[in-house]
Formats: sequence, structure tokens, C-alpha cells
Amino acid sequence: MTSGTEVRSAAAFLPQGIVEDVCFEVESGRIRSVKHERGELAQRRLGLLVPGMPNLHSHAFQRALVGRAEHRTIQDPSQSDSFWTWREEMYRIAQRLDEEALFSVASLLYVEMLEAGYTSVGEFHYLHHGPDGVAPPERGAYGRVLLEAAAEAGIRMTLLPVPYFTGGFDRPADPRQRRFLHRDAEDFLQLLTGLAQDVKRSGARLGVAPHSLRAVPLRILEDILDGAREVLGSSHPIHVHVSEQEAEVESCLKATGRRPVALLLERFEVGSSWCLVHATHVDAAERAALAASGAVVGLCPSTEANLGDGHFAFEAYLDEDGLFGVGSDSHVTVDPAEELRHLDYQARLRRRRRGVVARDGDPPRPGITLWGRAQTGGAQALGEKVSGLTPGALADWVELNLEHPRLAGLAPAAALDAFLLGSAPGAVRSVWVAGRPVVEDGRHPLRDAAERRFRSAMKQWTVEG
Repeated sequence: MTSGTEVRSAAAFLPQGIVEDVCFEVESGRIRSVKHERGELAQRRLGLLVPGMPNLHSHAFQRALVGRAEHRTIQDPSQSDSFWTWREEMYRIAQRLDEEALFSVASLLYVEMLEAGYTSVGEFHYLHHGPDGVAPPERGAYGRVLLEAAAEAGIRMTLLPVPYFTGGFDRPADPRQRRFLHRDAEDFLQLLTGLAQDVKRSGARLGVAPHSLRAVPLRILEDILDGAREVLGSSHPIHVHVSEQEAEVESCLKATGRRPVALLLERFEVGSSWCLVHATHVDAAERAALAASGAVVGLCPSTEANLGDGHFAFEAYLDEDGLFGVGSDSHVTVDPAEELRHLDYQARLRRRRRGVVARDGDPPRPGITLWGRAQTGGAQALGEKVSGLTPGALADWVELNLEHPRLAGLAPAAALDAFLLGSAPGAVRSVWVAGRPVVEDGRHPLRDAAERRFRSAMKQWTVEG
């Protein structure tokens, strides 16, 4: 998009709420000015513009697992499948992916994200080595594959390479984890340093994502965070899985005497650069301390539901003014509206009433609270200093078609509610990243090519069932 281009919309979700008849001036990919204009506008107007949603937690390779891990694996009626049995299937898929297959999987995934309304992604990347556990001749080759796939699709990426060392608090890594592992902190920091150059050339961002406290011992985590500051500076994103499983919490208590979130808050300066992913099984004290820290909780409701993880105490966390964002994680679904719908409906079921998400001081519209707060928290987690449809922010937005049958006849604020809480497939008409359209008429221009590559990669693997 050329400098000084004007984009006009029938309505837009601005920091002060949803406003009708808005004109944006865009320069060098960012919003230069926002003007409110009444009456008929000379140029064609877009529909309802909402800020593009960050997808703060993605494991791209797991898109290949969708549908391949739903069968029952435990025949003993006294036991059941869980995250831990799903993980066995994940290991099998991870062993099969080479660089070409990973590119095919990630390409379609990033197209799907954009078509759904995600405009940026935090890629929690731990598929570092070949199937034999040996680093490829060019260190960071798999990270570069993800950067290339994101650049081709047009989605903004924050690459989050993952250090991974142990199989649990009290045991070494499993041989099936060999593609993820590093020898020591220095080995990981060498990878991070090399990726920094690739990321700079691609225009992406770079952070660091210690996998979890069960996979990164505290003494190594301290060395990695110190080293990452030297490579990346002082304010890079730091993401970590935490308290996703009750067994993980119990193991942490046994090994350290502390619960995982409490341990992190005690040992590290957890603040606005941090994103704690899942945090499903925090207690009330941990939750309140996390909210006060300024860190973001990364919620992935569709994956957490699919794996039977449990559910985060979302409405209580909102009462504490905690920051959150959403991610599609294992990509059983790729839809920010669905993630937010899960959060709202879970809250309704827990409270057994409606209208529980909008907080005091918020507009009486759940869509405004859900989309607005998730977008703000997600942007912070991915390292964006200014976000939303405001001067200085990136011109990332999603256009909702106000003539869509599910939205027709509704005021713009009510249309956002209908989009999020009533399911409106096809309502996303266009998606813009850095001031240029990457999805038009609901479809990404690379959709057909990405589908062909993906199908070719997947048909190499036979699925019994």
C-alpha cells in the first residue's frame, strides 16, 4: 500500500468502542490518523473493521496431527485417554516431518489463520532437529522453514524457539523427544543467535520459549534467560507452558515444594514480556499474583478442551483485571471467534447464567470485552508496543461483512456479538496486514496451492481406523 492511502469503513472497533463512519490514513504499514466522517463517503467503504487478532500460541507441525489422534488407545475401562496418550501420537507425527512436509503443513495453516481473522502468530517452535535427533547441516533450518511459510502467506510472525532438556522433574528426556533437545544452554543460545539473523532479514520478531519447568531445569532456565537478553535485548517475548496438567503440578510440588506458577513468580522477574501458556490449574493465590504481574495468560480453549486438560477460571481472572490472549495451539480448530466463544460459554456454564464476561466499566457487549481484551493481551505477548485501530499501530484489521445473513440488520456492536457468540461462517470478508489486503472475499489467494501441497504431504501417511 502506498504512503498516505485512505481506507474508509462503515464502522470500526476503536479504543473508545465501535464507531460508525471512520476513515484511516495508512503510511508504511501503520495507521497515521483516524478520522470520524459522517454521511455518504465518495469511496467504497469496508464493513465493520476490528483489530486483527494475534494467535499467541501455535505449534505449526501439530496441524498434521488433526484427526489422527482421536481414536481410543487405552482398552482398560478403568483408565482413559488423556493429554499424555495424545502426546504419544504427537511424537509419531513429529518423527515423520522433514523440511518439505513442515513447509506444506505450515503454509496451509497460516493461510487458514489469516482467513479466520488472525493477523499475527507466535510460533512456539521446538522441532529443531532431524528425526535422528541430529541438527541439520544449517542450524535453524526448521525455524527458517516456518519463517518462509509465514512470509509467503503474509502473516506476521514472532518466532519463539524452544529450549528443551528433560522429560520431567525427576527423569531424563525420552528418546522420542530427540528432535526437540539441546545439549545445554550454550547449545540452545547458538541456535538462537543464528536465528536472530534470519528473523531480522524476514521482518519477523524473535523471542524465547522455555518449554516448561518440567523440561527446563531452573538452573538452565536462568542461564538461558541471561543469554537471551544478550542476544535479543531486555524486552523480548518470553513464553512458557505452565500448569497445563494436574500431574505436572503434582510433580512440581514433589520436586520443588512449590506449585509451578508460584515457583516462576518467586525465581524470576515475571512481567509484561512474559506469556504463561495455559495456566489451567493455578490456585487462587497464583491467579491473583499472575494478574498483578502484568504478564499475559495464553489461553487455548479448543486445544485444552480437546485434550481434556480442564478449564481456566476465566471470569475470576477478569475480575482481577488479568491480561489474556488466545492461541490455536494444536490447531484442532483455527478460529479466534471459536476460542473466544469457548471462553464465554465455559464461564456461563460455571456461573449458570448469561452475561458474565463483560466487566464493570466495559460496554454491555461481550464481543467488545472478548475481542478487545484478547487482541490487546495477544499483541503484548507477541512484542507489539502499540496495538488496536489507533495512530501508530500496525494497520492490521479484519473486515466483517455486515450484509452476512448472521449479521444483517444488526448494529455494528451487536454484529460483533453475533460473529463471536452465534457462529457466522463466512462473515470475514477481508483481512489486512500492515495496510495491505491478504484475504479478499473471504479467501486467501494461495489457498488452492497450499491445499495441494498439504494433501500431497498428508497422503504419504496411512491412517488406520
